Order: sequence, then C-alpha cells, then structure tokens
Amino acid sequence: MTTTREPAAVPADATATAATSGTAGTAGAGADGRPALLEVDGLTVRFQLRDAVVRAVTDLHLTVHPGELVAVVGESGCGKSVLAHALLGLLPGNATVTGRALLRPAAGAGVDLVGAPERHLARAVRGRAVGLVPQSPATALTPVRTGRRLLEETLRAHGHPRRAAPAAAERVAADVGLDPADLDRYPHELSGGMAQRLATALALAPDPPLLLADEPTTGLDRPLVDHTLDLLRRRCDAGGAVLLITHDLAAARRVADTVAVMYASRIVERRPTGELFAAPAHPYTAGLLDALPERAFRPVPGHPPMLTDLPAGCAFAPRCPRATDVCRTPPAPPGRVACHHPLTTGEPA
Repeated sequence: MTTTREPAAVPADATATAATSGTAGTAGAGADGRPALLEVDGLTVRFQLRDAVVRAVTDLHLTVHPGELVAVVGESGCGKSVLAHALLGLLPGNATVTGRALLRPAAGAGVDLVGAPERHLARAVRGRAVGLVPQSPATALTPVRTGRRLLEETLRAHGHPRRAAPAAAERVAADVGLDPADLDRYPHELSGGMAQRLATALALAPDPPLLLADEPTTGLDRPLVDHTLDLLRRRCDAGGAVLLITHDLAAARRVADTVAVMYASRIVERRPTGELFAAPAHPYTAGLLDALPERAFRPVPGHPPMLTDLPAGCAFAPRCPRATDVCRTPPAPPGRVACHHPLTTGEPA
C-alpha cells in the first residue's frame, strides 16, 4: 500500500469548511481576523502491516494561525510525530493518508499538503514554507558535513549570498545556544543536545512561516530547554507560527497559546492553555496534569491501547474512572472535548 496523495491546489482566500466531527472553533479566522496558516481537517493515517493495520492518526482537526503556538501533547505512541511527518509527506510507503491539510502561505495559492505531489512538497514546502525540527536529529543530519557547512548550504539554498552565509550561520547558531566552535564538528562528534540544537538551527535558518517542532528539547538541560522554548515563543510573537509536539506539559504551559491533547490517535481535548491547565475537561487530560510533580504526582492508571487493536468506543474508557456503558460508542465531541462524561463543558466561562 502506498501513501494516498491526489494533487489539489486551493485558492489562498478559500473559506474552510467546519470540521465534521464537531470540533467547533477550529476553522476560520484567528483573533486578528487573518485566516489560519494551517488548517487540518479529518486527517487520518493508517499503516498497513503484514497482519495488522496501525491506526496512527484518526479524524484529526487542528488549526494554527499566524502568531500562534499550538502544542500537541500526549503519551508516547499516541500519534503525535506521525502527524508532523504526514503534513510533510515523510511517511513510509505502507502509509495511507486521507483528509485535508490546507497550508496558506503569505502569497500565492494555498495547497492541500495531503494531496500535494512529492515534487511540490520538496521544492516549495519543506524548509521553505514549513520547517521541521526532527525528533531524532542524529539520524537527520548529513554525517559527512560539518554543522557550519550544513547551515551555510541551507542559507544559500534559501537566498542568502555566498559571502553573507558564514556570518548568518553563526548568528543562527548563537540563537539556539551553539558555540561557533561547535559548528566545525561533524554530527557524530556532537552530543545529543548539540545535535538537537543544530537541527533546530537548520529548521530556523530559512525563516519558514510555519515550524513543526517535534520534541525540540530532547537531550537538553533545563536552561537550554527554556532557551529553546523562549526562542519558539519569540518566533510566534514576531508573526510566525509553531506546531510544538511534546510530551512535556511544563513546556506546553510555558509557551503555548493552545494545547491539543492526543490519546490513541485522536485529539480528545483542544483548548486555550490557561483554561486547560486551570480546569481540564477530559478525564485523560486531568490524569496527565495530576501526574505532574507539582500536583498529585500520580500516574494515569493502566496503559494506552495498541494502535492495531483500538476499542470500538472511547479508547480511554478502560482507564477512566468515569466510564459507563455509553462509552462503548465513540464520543461525538461537543465543542472542544471528546468525552461522554467531561469534567467541565470545555467551553469558556
């Protein structure tokens, strides 16, 4: 089975349709009236194995506006990283991707990333319109080039004059906390944290309108974690947009405008950060917050289901203290919470 992709260009001023799953408020214009930079509508990803199907992402609806930082959080294996790779067409050949992911650049026609051909993704999207900070930078960096050469080549490929590239490379490296001397090392000579910072610098160098940051603080100590998060926040404050994928709830709380909580391939709650941390609506979200050291420090009981064997109803029901018979059917999310028995309505007071 190969990845499903049917080219589909969309006018830049196209009005998005509301999400069919009932996630009201995800589509349309942001607080400043501008349309969403990225609008994901019903994204679904399946991996065909020899004897099973992995339901990695299911009916996902999400928007990211200019100036906004959206954090997707959840336990390992819930589908967060698959989301980022699906948006950039970086999934293996046994993946099938359906749904819609409309990217609206500042100029020109919008493009459906799900339907876009590989040629367009490679030439006009990856690195230019959308940057990616990979979760495993050591495997993403070219091993036979130093960090300096990687950065300078990236800058020149995106319009920097050859003479200006060396100074620009050092400025970008300094932004992420890399010493200039570190740029003269090859990837295998870098620590995990250094490789992570170099990968972040490579993603930031072309100054893409949208940045997909997949666990960008992996391998960093606390001061560098805060430094990286603040760097992402400043990009949004300057008009850029970031989709931050993380298991670190403290990181999401520090910088995100909106948090989307993902469980077993689905987003189960999506709300402004302050509201979500103050009064979580989904029992799973409440469980994640209770696991924080500054709260109850109590882990969510049980284990997530296998994505090859998801239950027919609510996937969290086997771990949920509020589950009843109705949870054997999938919840149709009212507003911003996908739960039959939410702790709150999930709507603003």
